Amino acid sequence: MVVIGAGVVGCAVAYELARRGAAVQLVDDRPAGMGATQASAGVLAPYVEARDGGPLLELAARSLDLFDTFVAAVSETSGVAVPYRRSGLLSVALQEDTARGFRRAAESLVARGVAADVLDARAVRDAEPQLTADARAGLLIPSYGFVAAADLTRALAVAAERSGARILEHSRVSRISPTADASDLRVETDRGVLSARHVVLAAGSWAGRIEIVGVPTPVPVKPVRGQLLQLSWNGPPLRRVTWGERCYLVPWDDGTLLVGATIEDVGFDERTTTAGVRELIDAACELVPQGWTAALKTARAGLRPSTPDGLPVIGRSRALPGLVYATGHYRSGVQLAPLTAALVANVVFDDQGDPLLDLVRPDRFGYL
Repeated sequence: MVVIGAGVVGCAVAYELARRGAAVQLVDDRPAGMGATQASAGVLAPYVEARDGGPLLELAARSLDLFDTFVAAVSETSGVAVPYRRSGLLSVALQEDTARGFRRAAESLVARGVAADVLDARAVRDAEPQLTADARAGLLIPSYGFVAAADLTRALAVAAERSGARILEHSRVSRISPTADASDLRVETDRGVLSARHVVLAAGSWAGRIEIVGVPTPVPVKPVRGQLLQLSWNGPPLRRVTWGERCYLVPWDDGTLLVGATIEDVGFDERTTTAGVRELIDAACELVPQGWTAALKTARAGLRPSTPDGLPVIGRSRALPGLVYATGHYRSGVQLAPLTAALVANVVFDDQGDPLLDLVRPDRFGYL
């Protein structure tokens, strides 16, 4: 089997396939995790990425339920320590209309079996003393948290290799086509041709740029740039992921703080910009004034693969037997990695259906 794309989704799929006994080749033109994943804060918070509910919330909630076992298995197989914390998430309202929505959100979460508490102005600053005095309310969700995305991806790549997968870096894929007898698929790269019965397209924002013979239109993913800052924090650390109206903050064990993330429709431009850095610094310091004393350690940018309906594309191609899609995860690649890997492996090994696959099937966008 060939997996195209070595971001967190591609590495998770490669590991799961190899773990189940498949001979896997993982192909990318960059080292594992150096695309959109390296600019991800790894926040695990289904509600805040899907406040309106719907299919994305269902997908993310189910994937979050897999994370404890997923991280433990990957860490054990790879021998790589993966920072992973379920220390909670505090969503903070600076505006009254945001505060009013917290009670409805808490009721919805509790109805789904997710503990959530609404905090008033005093309680929210007791929960997170570094917050601005302008904080009006908070929504505390104790079961949410974060995982270090780069460490997780590196661990997945090592675990995949230890399970028998081969990783082919610096190999750009240009074309996928059936063999003459249609028994296998050919994957053309700038370093040669690979062949396999199954090919998993997990190339993120670049998935639509790969020519696929027999598929009349490319999968409709487009890049949306997200910039992320890492600050060297000065003073007492935040206690948990803190989500504001203009940014989110993730405190790491090493004393640094991640600040994310911009949303920019700029095509395939992966640069960090002064405008993006300024926007994030202003937003972070509005939420936590202590941020003005922090030092800027790094700024990173990644291109997140967006689809027209905001849902990923996962499942078998109708047009080309053997091709399986696993792309279009936008801002939820890390969060949906365990579930995506399981869904893809079930399709490949058992052609096993799942109600969730109906939500993300490729042919909702045409004859894919």
